[in-house]
Amino acid sequence: MSEDAPDTRGQSPSDTEKLRLGGMALRNGLLVHGPTHWAAACRRPDGEIAVASGRKPRAGATESIPALRGVARMGQAMAVVPLARRALPAARLPFEDRRVLGAMVVAGAVGQLLRRRAGRTGSGRGRTATEAAVAAISVLPSLIALRDGDLAAYHGAEHKAIAAYEQDAADASEVAKEHDRCGSHLLTPLLVSNLVGGALLRAAVRRPGPVHHALVGLGSVGIAVEVFAWAERHHDSAAARALRVPGHELQRALGTREPTEGQLEVARAALAETLRVEGEHA
Repeated sequence: MSEDAPDTRGQSPSDTEKLRLGGMALRNGLLVHGPTHWAAACRRPDGEIAVASGRKPRAGATESIPALRGVARMGQAMAVVPLARRALPAARLPFEDRRVLGAMVVAGAVGQLLRRRAGRTGSGRGRTATEAAVAAISVLPSLIALRDGDLAAYHGAEHKAIAAYEQDAADASEVAKEHDRCGSHLLTPLLVSNLVGGALLRAAVRRPGPVHHALVGLGSVGIAVEVFAWAERHHDSAAARALRVPGHELQRALGTREPTEGQLEVARAALAETLRVEGEHA
């Protein structure tokens, strides 16, 4: 689980406006990214905290194009992950587990099988049900990953550290472990746009193939990020609050756990390094 990828609207830590931060929980730490730089911290096997940081790759010219900028921002956030892993060898990624990798393979294979079967025999309503089933199956690897208590706790630590910075709280332990900008809030608009996109695809293409489904998936990501950004701009509206309900419930029940003081210490180290490198290059 990760937070929304940040855009370039944030200011340096010395300004009155707070940096817009995002992040990703690791199995033994977390990754935090600001407008131009990222930082990661993890707990090494010897108990010490290791920290690394670097510059983020640019999202490119698509940053200003609606829908495409959402895909670009998500791609930019994902591109940071191998950079952090290379700079911080002790870090363990969320999907760095044989059970999770196996679930990813199985989910992909079952999804393709269901789509082929629906394409041969399913009615329009049956195909819609198939797309809903495929979307539900695609979440399985994340659910298995979150069975690791440390990953869920570091997800909570990530939220608490960033929220404490944003709210000027005295300490991260004082704020909630659920965050309004968590990637879990993408789930509802992503599922809805996938279902609508799948229906439009079936109406336009007689036998959709993997490339067609991949394009629908990318389009759904772009739309989901635009909905996410709208909800953030209209944070206090009834519609935005309704959109956040499923994500908050997912965070509360499964996606996050209350971190230990040691895990919060790692989160503070990642946040401090992010603010340091963003400040130096402001």
